[in-house]
Amino acid sequence: MKHTDIRDILHSADFVGQDVTVCGWVRTARDSKNMAFLALNDGTTLSHLQIVIDKNSGVELPAEAAKLGAALKIVGTVVENHNNGTNEINAKEITVLGACPADYPLQKKFQKLETLREMPHIRVRTNTFNAVFRVRSVLAAAIHRFFQERGFVYVNTPLITGSDCEGAGEMFKVTTIGYSDKYKNAEEYYADDFFGKRAGLSVSGQLEGEVAAMALGKIYTFGPSFRAEKSNTVRHVAEFWHVEPEVAFAELPDVIELAEDMIKYIIKEYMEKCPEELKFFEERFQKGLTEKLLNVLHNDFAIVDYTDAIELLKKADVEFQYPVEWGCDLQSEHERYITEQIYKKPVFLINYPKDIKSFYMKQNPDGKTVAATDLLVPGVGEIIGGSEREADLDKLLAAMKERNMSLDDYRDYLDLRKYGSVPHGGFGLGFERVIMYVTGMENIRDVIFYPRTVGNIR
Repeated sequence: MKHTDIRDILHSADFVGQDVTVCGWVRTARDSKNMAFLALNDGTTLSHLQIVIDKNSGVELPAEAAKLGAALKIVGTVVENHNNGTNEINAKEITVLGACPADYPLQKKFQKLETLREMPHIRVRTNTFNAVFRVRSVLAAAIHRFFQERGFVYVNTPLITGSDCEGAGEMFKVTTIGYSDKYKNAEEYYADDFFGKRAGLSVSGQLEGEVAAMALGKIYTFGPSFRAEKSNTVRHVAEFWHVEPEVAFAELPDVIELAEDMIKYIIKEYMEKCPEELKFFEERFQKGLTEKLLNVLHNDFAIVDYTDAIELLKKADVEFQYPVEWGCDLQSEHERYITEQIYKKPVFLINYPKDIKSFYMKQNPDGKTVAATDLLVPGVGEIIGGSEREADLDKLLAAMKERNMSLDDYRDYLDLRKYGSVPHGGFGLGFERVIMYVTGMENIRDVIFYPRTVGNIR
């Protein structure tokens, strides 16, 4: 169906005086005896296009065309709206492409986000989610552009895997058998399954990413990851999108520099390409959002040792829900206090206790910590987790044995340390969390199309 995108018409003087065809859904409608006004949106822009119907000119307004949610095709002349500096259309022909009955769920001007989560297939038509998913698209393109401009190779790591990257066992099982009581034990069950062994959905593409980096030097992955963690919080979903670069011949400072450069790059792209959406989020969801993002662009991120952070938290005049001691895994309240109250900007926390971090992280000379880093940001907490990887085969084996891990499941990974091992590192960015950060949206369920959470799938 030949038509012109609304975004191309709204602000272009080239269309003024021309007849065009536009399509879209009715967002608002005002009807009177002689005139009617429709606000039309086709998803190409956050702004609506005003359609003016002069009934005295003989233009017919079908009754169904004035109902919210109706899909229309409009043929008319583009004219300038001197009141707001945009263009509008004087309608000549109105065709109803899809009628919308009175039980259309978006009758109210403002609805709670909790209510909209119950209708993910409809909520995308609201201004809020129109803006969210447009920003998501721009950020995704910016991430690819950032790495491509720097010579990284984009690789697609498997979603079905036989090994648990994090070693925590929080994986979704992949099976073609399902429930069965005919097997004596798990060994018999898996032997009869599709792959002949236990398989699950990947929690991370990192291990395979390291394989690629050992041949291609600089790689990144960008795809879904899955966590069967029963954590019903505003920051967790069972299926999320993961950005994971991996770099050969790199140490922890190189990983930190790459992460900071990437965050600043994609925020700059967002601010330049989505000014309308940024203004919307600042007005509706987070006052001071623009200032916060400019602060990120114009300042170096702080780099703080975990041990120093613990001491700062212990001295804080705050009663935390979770007590703080050296060796504890920091909670969201601790992360946000560090970024929002102490440093007031993004913070790289480094050198965590090895017992609370993954087996693959490089062990520091002190024997107690690893060369790991988390990037903490105000309002969200952790959005990046990374490290220099352990390149020493003996140390890696020792760390795995301490955790009673199956070495056979990691044969390929261990071979990387046998055949030309090099210092290397990388990080994982939770894509939804960075969207939360730049939009001010407070719940991860509101920045992903169909959120998958414990007890909920649609």
